[in-house]
Amino acid sequence: MARAQRLICPSDALSDGGDGIRFVVHRAGSALPAFVVRSQGAVYAYINECRHEATELDWNPAEFFDETKLYLVCATHGALYEPRTGQGAAGPCRGAGLGRVEIEERDGNIYCSED
Repeated sequence: MARAQRLICPSDALSDGGDGIRFVVHRAGSALPAFVVRSQGAVYAYINECRHEATELDWNPAEFFDETKLYLVCATHGALYEPRTGQGAAGPCRGAGLGRVEIEERDGNIYCSED
């Protein structure tokens, strides 16, 4: 069965290291908080849940990057994640990865694929 694609936002709503866009993804009958960000010209999306404890990452709504704009950071624990892979780079989540969300950027928009 083909996956439905849902519009998340226009591509120009995301800047490198800037605020992300929060949205909801459905998995196994549950609605989960998710986010999309742009880093080094590409877009990445993850479930908005720290791997250390089940808390959302953003400092303020849609603020996912640390002060260097190089890493995603958990506001609660200070854990750092690589934007390209979602893998923990430092802190209590080192080596653990964020849950990836399948997205596609095309025709000036960003879409999410859901089951």
